[in-house]
Amino acid sequence: MTQIEPIHIIGGGMAGCEAAWQAANLGVPVVLHEMRPKVETFAHQTDGLAELVCSNSFRSDDDESNAVGLLHWEMRQAGGLIMSMGDRHSVPAGGALAVDRDAFSADVTAAIEAHPLITINRDEIAGLPPEDWSSVIIATGPLTSPALANALLDLTGEESLAFFDAIAPIVYAESVDLSKAWFQSRYDKGDTQEEREAYLNCPMDEATYNAFLDALLAADKTEFKEGETAGYFEACLPIEVMVERGRETLRWGPMKPVGLTNPHQPDVKPHAVVQLRKENKIGTLYNIVGFQTKMKYGAQAEVLRMIPGLENAEFARLGGIHRNTFLNSPRLLDERMRLKARPSLRFAGQVTGVEGYVESASMGLLAGRLAAYERLGVDAPLPGPTTAIGALLNHITGGANAETFQPMNVNFGLFPELTADVRRGRRGKAERKRAYTDRAKADWQSWLTSLPLGQRPAAE
Repeated sequence: MTQIEPIHIIGGGMAGCEAAWQAANLGVPVVLHEMRPKVETFAHQTDGLAELVCSNSFRSDDDESNAVGLLHWEMRQAGGLIMSMGDRHSVPAGGALAVDRDAFSADVTAAIEAHPLITINRDEIAGLPPEDWSSVIIATGPLTSPALANALLDLTGEESLAFFDAIAPIVYAESVDLSKAWFQSRYDKGDTQEEREAYLNCPMDEATYNAFLDALLAADKTEFKEGETAGYFEACLPIEVMVERGRETLRWGPMKPVGLTNPHQPDVKPHAVVQLRKENKIGTLYNIVGFQTKMKYGAQAEVLRMIPGLENAEFARLGGIHRNTFLNSPRLLDERMRLKARPSLRFAGQVTGVEGYVESASMGLLAGRLAAYERLGVDAPLPGPTTAIGALLNHITGGANAETFQPMNVNFGLFPELTADVRRGRRGKAERKRAYTDRAKADWQSWLTSLPLGQRPAAE
């Protein structure tokens, strides 16, 4: 029998451990490379695998009306190690799944160490992996080592690897009040109707604008962390910093009112206009253009809902600026998360541009399976975008706009819209969400059963 060459996985976090588990359970040997404890990071406190460095929460566990809970469900159905250990070490958290972080990491580490097909290597991969590693998954997360990050920069191009998130808030399109907002590109630019209506516009009169500025200046804000330099922010200033430089700054920056006519009041010239730009190809999400901010989340939602048309806005994610390392995945990765410039390199976890523990682990689950199937010569289909994992995959490999790509949590805005046969007369927000999850569960189960080697159980 021909010996199967191992898959090399770089990074022992949530995504790397899940990828190793999935590949090994399909019968493919794995070498998992984790640089700690030989090389430390400023965030990690232990040498354990899958260490939770921030919150201990996996967020909502409601698989009927919440996209995160649905993601939990899909990972459990696929024999996910991270969810198995999360369930084993859960602590009371209402409708959320929170875990005892130390016990969780210890048991993930023990399961990986005990697997007969997984070898752990505790050395840093200081640069690109060797050419003779024909299957590699890079799952190094937001704390990718500088040596590897610089090597990826050289391989992909200087502007293809970001070291800071400058994230504008993202709004569900259906929550925008179109009796106040309207679709129009500045000066009606564009060759097609779609291009001429590429932006959603929210007008402000002078009194509303000034009240908005006052609230913005008074809002609670997160302090800058070490390494977030003034030089960096010159290229992408938070809106509150712009206001501090003068009350007219926003009107002649991201909120300039020129080249736009409000069809609801065509004879009234807006004093300022907030623009929203399509975030994904299916048009369910819009980002607020130029509104990167350090406002704390509670204050941020309150201030942003002062914008006419956004009074009842629902946010897929709020804005922020913090250190991170992630690829421009829609530009750089193929549909199977392989680097176009070097297909032997596959990426998983936060470095692909997903945000959150379970989102990262889910991309590790998928990457591990895809890499294993390749090793075994199996032609495996991809999960459809109607599933939570498929929706994330679609978003990072082409569903998102490469020009404005930023890390994203799973949310229903990433899913294709419901068709009439799926809705079946369901009305209201709760029923609509249930329709999304019912469709996703059926499609996920169909995908799992279509796989040539099926699924394997999680850790005992």
